[in-house]
Amino acid sequence: MKLLSIAVPCYNSQDYMRHCVETLLPGGDEVEILVVDDGSKDDTAAIADELEAKYPGIVRAIHQENGGHGAAVMAGLKNATGLYFKVADSDDWLDEEAYPKVLDTLRGFAEGEPVDLLVCNYIYDKVGAKHKKVMEYRGVLPEGKPFTWAEAGHFRKGQYILMHSVIYRTQLLRDCKLELPRHTFYVDNLYVYVPMRWVKTLYYLDVDLYHYYIGRNDQSVNETVMIRRIDQQLRVNKLMLEQVDLKAVKEPRLRKYLFNYLEIITTVSSILLIRGGEPEHLEKKRQLWNYIRTSNPWVYKKLRWGLFGIVMNLPGAAGRAIAVAAYKISQKVVGFN
Repeated sequence: MKLLSIAVPCYNSQDYMRHCVETLLPGGDEVEILVVDDGSKDDTAAIADELEAKYPGIVRAIHQENGGHGAAVMAGLKNATGLYFKVADSDDWLDEEAYPKVLDTLRGFAEGEPVDLLVCNYIYDKVGAKHKKVMEYRGVLPEGKPFTWAEAGHFRKGQYILMHSVIYRTQLLRDCKLELPRHTFYVDNLYVYVPMRWVKTLYYLDVDLYHYYIGRNDQSVNETVMIRRIDQQLRVNKLMLEQVDLKAVKEPRLRKYLFNYLEIITTVSSILLIRGGEPEHLEKKRQLWNYIRTSNPWVYKKLRWGLFGIVMNLPGAAGRAIAVAAYKISQKVVGFN
């Protein structure tokens, strides 16, 4: 068994996938790098095969018909042999100083009692930004020891554990029967949200491991692209609501954390529809909130009458302008695109 499996979903990634893989190679034989070619139309498949031939026993090329990011992650999970599992998108990379420290920590888990989830910091590596925003969890998560959700602190608004932060125990992902929808963007939210209710033990390593690249015009988190793909964002939003019964989560701090995560995703959905500005966008926003109200009144009440819910539902053009202004401020504070 490998110590760590890292899935690298690739779709037309010929221009940057080598750099990503190169930052993973220092893990040596303890790490397997699963390069998943998701039906690419450029040289991605050939590069994946080349890397497998060059680094046998470390890099494995997996080829499949195009199924989207979720299908590529699931292919990686299906083929993983590591005790732990991580996803690294092909335009991102791992920090050369933090990576060995992470492997040392995982090695300790393998020799002792494995925890369900290792959390590290990540960096918004935004093109043109002088200050690279580091998302860290100091003062929120206990450092240097295994802990439970009952021992976790309170997350600030805008502070969440994203896919970039997490390394799950592989078997936990399989035990919770994680399934990510095909041909759908933004499934990283499901990946980090749905299994979390199964997580009993965590460990926070305060290192800046993951560089999350932001800046390509065609990137899925580009606002214009997100508005164009709003139906996929809405699908993920609804699946989060459906797949986790928040009222049934017994641990109070975990329940609060999961609610706050659902709240920010719903806020993003709402603001994108407001930014879209067309009558069809505003109708979809109304339908989203009506769906939440009818499918889960308990969640709806908490969402609708929280601060974000109130701002996102201010009436008229003036109300929408206030919501957009609040969104722009949060962009600057948090540093996301």
